[in-house]
Amino acid sequence: MFLSMVIPGPSSPGWNIDVCLRPLIDELTQLWSSGALTYDISRKQNFVMRAALMWTINDFPAYGMVSGWSTHGKLACPYCMENNKAFTLTNGGKASFFDCHRRFLPHNHRYRKNRKDFFVGRVENDVAPPRLSGEELFDVVSEYGEIVFGLQSGKQKFPGFGLTHNWVKRSIFWELSYWKTNLLRHNLDVMHIEKNVFENIFNTVMDVKGKTKNNIKARLDVALFCNRKNMELVCDGSRVA
Repeated sequence: MFLSMVIPGPSSPGWNIDVCLRPLIDELTQLWSSGALTYDISRKQNFVMRAALMWTINDFPAYGMVSGWSTHGKLACPYCMENNKAFTLTNGGKASFFDCHRRFLPHNHRYRKNRKDFFVGRVENDVAPPRLSGEELFDVVSEYGEIVFGLQSGKQKFPGFGLTHNWVKRSIFWELSYWKTNLLRHNLDVMHIEKNVFENIFNTVMDVKGKTKNNIKARLDVALFCNRKNMELVCDGSRVA
């Protein structure tokens, strides 16, 4: 087993990472189909070596770069896809996935009927969205055409982007004949996710200037979507406290 690494420079390649991956995909295709003559030092003889790519390991932004599904906006989740319940915060203006996960609980779970501690007034009756297989995803991405790579190509969007899907390209990995049969194609790098979550919580608890998530817009949104009276802003007539 080999762990190959791709480390971008100061400027992220974004969608254009497929250009950098072109030699890798060509070699992997050769190693899967015809193989490469290799010398086995332990047996003192040659053999035909074949190889396959098991998966990629990346943080969430890089997930979008290698998979072709943008990890930004309300459709950021690459598993729920267009079936998620994300919404835009009224005051904060950002996509929020608050209370999108009760649908994964057993149907008779007591949290499903809790109207107080989650999204205020909401009862969750929906089931978890279906998870597409690799073959089904391949059929979907095959319907999308090619995009022009390059720094001068500009932003290109498929019809319905951000509304019915978040596909920005057909990833170069789909050229591997076995890619659609892999049960797991992209892994998330837990280290980076833990770091980002920790920093957001720590900076908010410690009220780090410029990095805390506890601001006026957040408090206004709390009043709209949560039952947290102790966290709402209070106006004393002259100022907001």
